[in-house]
Amino acid sequence: MSNAKQMIQRIGWPRLIIGLFFILLIVVSPIMGLKVTDVFSDVLRRWSMFGILILAMVPGVQSGIGLNFGVSLGIVAGLIGSTTAIELSFQHGSPRPWTDLGFALLIAIPIAALLGYVYGLLLNRVKGSEMTVSTYVGFSVIALSNIVWLLLPYRSGVLIWPIAGEGMRNTINLEESFGGLLSNPEVVGKMPTALQWLAFEVGGVVVPLGMILVFLFMCFAVWLFLRSKKGIAMSAAGENELFTQSNAINVNQMRILGTVLSTVLGAIGIIMYAQVFGFLQLYNAPLMMGFQCVAAVLIGGATTRRASVTNVIVGALLFQGILTTSLPVIKRLMPSGSTLSEVVRIIISNGIILYALSKTKGGNQIEK
Repeated sequence: MSNAKQMIQRIGWPRLIIGLFFILLIVVSPIMGLKVTDVFSDVLRRWSMFGILILAMVPGVQSGIGLNFGVSLGIVAGLIGSTTAIELSFQHGSPRPWTDLGFALLIAIPIAALLGYVYGLLLNRVKGSEMTVSTYVGFSVIALSNIVWLLLPYRSGVLIWPIAGEGMRNTINLEESFGGLLSNPEVVGKMPTALQWLAFEVGGVVVPLGMILVFLFMCFAVWLFLRSKKGIAMSAAGENELFTQSNAINVNQMRILGTVLSTVLGAIGIIMYAQVFGFLQLYNAPLMMGFQCVAAVLIGGATTRRASVTNVIVGALLFQGILTTSLPVIKRLMPSGSTLSEVVRIIISNGIILYALSKTKGGNQIEK
């Protein structure tokens, strides 16, 4: 009995209940007339596509800035990199999927690093209110990006509105660019035989192996960094500020480092997300993505002070798995034309955030 209690305490009641709910949804899916293969395919796809965005929470939490709702800065940088890469491809006259993906990353990462540095300077001036400020920063940068999308002088027909329209489209199709390169068997099937392992179908289940490997590689890179000298110093700064200062470590620099890493991971994450999704969504589409990332890492067992790669992997699977399976199941239970299924999805996603945040303790690091 004591072993069972210890296991439950280690897993945590929230994760246990949500995990059982996820399993229940999978069991109920075939009863409701849904294909289990389609359910597993969707879960794998959403787990891998959101993974790096959720991973962006780890450096921020470990460095002491808390849950980084301002990951929208990195998302905007990634969108700028992606649209610029498509425009460059248009100017050269032919679509180049792998080149587009490479250029999108090369352009987005420096922009994200610069924005993350400035953002880190701001957070160092508002210690104790980081999560509140980051929420406003996240909303503000999306509003500012709406103006940017209207002013950028791009001319690619894929990006701008047709018939001499001004500004960029709300949704940009990546079919002729880097959409599905690491995740879509139909796209991968047109590649050389040596690359056709990137995405394939097994027993009706689509396995986006390329995207899964990229996600796991990024997880390993972050795990490795957190065990390096710099990573340990950054984590110490987030854990106990006075102890870190007494060991001649610049706490403000460590916080900026964590913010920069978080923002860069956000930029990489949105590019990988768009690659799997097959579209870039501009304007207000990324407005609430930061909240989904926060919800996922919290459901994985993270707090406002500590987060790990394991929390990311588990949280991404549980959170995205529930959202993926619950919506079609609830739709089958609701009358045709009802919008209640979407309401339930919103309640589930935001309820996870509220519950997790309600369990975190207040105070500041110095009081430890």
